[in-house]
Parts: sequence; structure tokens; C-alpha cells
Amino acid sequence: MSSSPRLAGKVAIITGAAQGIGLATALKFAQEGARVVVCDVRQAAVDQAVSACQAAGAEALGIVVDVTQREMVDGMVQQVKDRFGRIDVLVNNAGITQDARLQKMTLEQFDRVIDVNLRGVFHCAQAVCDTMVAQGSGVILNASSVVGIYGNFGQTNYAASKFGVIGFTKTWSRELGPKGIRVNAVAPGFIATPILSTIPEKVMQEMVDRVPLKRLGLPEDIAHVYAFLASDEAAYINGAVIEVSGGMTV
Repeated sequence: MSSSPRLAGKVAIITGAAQGIGLATALKFAQEGARVVVCDVRQAAVDQAVSACQAAGAEALGIVVDVTQREMVDGMVQQVKDRFGRIDVLVNNAGITQDARLQKMTLEQFDRVIDVNLRGVFHCAQAVCDTMVAQGSGVILNASSVVGIYGNFGQTNYAASKFGVIGFTKTWSRELGPKGIRVNAVAPGFIATPILSTIPEKVMQEMVDRVPLKRLGLPEDIAHVYAFLASDEAAYINGAVIEVSGGMTV
């Protein structure tokens, strides 16, 4: 490890940053010296996350953003540029699930998940990329999932959105790579976050049994990978999808 923090001075926007993997990522980036922009939909949760980042020694800005609303996303990006003058990293972490089998899934369930998980990622990336291109540098990190590689029962909408995010990643890495911008995706396996709170204990145990490491992942396990990918140590990684699943798909 170098003597200075690996993200020293970098301005990083993290969506869905008020809980779970997003919060762990915000805190990790704060510890690594980044200036952290916490984006989420609930003001109280945003404020709490900002306080936690500041307690870790970082300069932090909290902005309430619904990634499905383009005006809010554009407004957030403008605020970040006004405050910091640049944008070095975007972590497209915001995501939701609304599970149902194909025969039972409502159009509302389908649309809502695609809107947040796919359109939201598009909104945020498009909103920051002109700034990154003008700088000649930047990193965009997208949250996919092992479900976005292998599919999953009852997750038509979620799987489609996470497969789609991989498509974004591969495409943007080609388009933006020549302009000095790296784009990568992380595909978490089963991670112990609030998103799993609805899952019955028996199913949870079956999930653990499928993982060679015999545990669920922690939000920090994903945050560490994001921090590495955002850093200059990952300078030659572009267009990659990194599975962080404890080997569950082996």
C-alpha cells in the first residue's frame, strides 16, 4: 500500500449510497481519501451517510437523487461540478428488486426495476461523461450481479437489468476508453444487505451452502473491489466484469 490513500483527492459520486453496498463503498472511499458525493432517495439516510463519511475524515456532500428522474441527476452533477470542479469516479450502485415468476410478474414490477436498474445507470453515466471526457480521465463503475450473468428464478426483471448493465459496460468501455475513461462492472453474489431481508431463513441457508467459502458476502467485500477499480492501481482494467461471489458459480 502506498503511503498516501489510494483515492486521495478524487471526487466520487456513489448512487444508492445510504445503505448496504453503497454505504460500505462510500465509507471505504472516504477512508481512501476521496471526496464523496452520497446520493440516495431519502434525506435522513443521506444525512446519516454523509456524517459517517465525515467521521472517517472525508469531505462529503449529500444529495437526494432519484436516478429515474433525469432532471434530478443532471442537477446533482451540476452541484458536484460547482462544488468540486471535477468528477473522477461514478459508482452506479442504486438498484432495487421486485421479484416474481414470469407468469405472475406485473408490468409495474417489470417497469420499475428496469427504470431504476437500467435507465438510472444510463442517466447517471450520460450525465457525467461529458465532464470526464473534458478532463481526459474518469472511472465509471456499474453494479451488475451474478444474476446478470447466470439468471435467477423469479428475477426476470432484475436479471434483464443486470445483463443490460454488462452490455452498457462493454459498450462504454469501447466508446470512452480512447478518451481516458475506464468502465467496469462488479457482479456481486449473495451479499448480506437489507435487500435480502425478505428472504426466509431456510432459503438463506441454501444460499450459503452454494458458496464454497460458506458465508454470505459482506458489503465491505464489494466496497474493496470498487475502491481498487476506482484507483490508479487498476489503470489497465477496462470493460471487465468482476465476479465477487465467494465462488458460488464455480
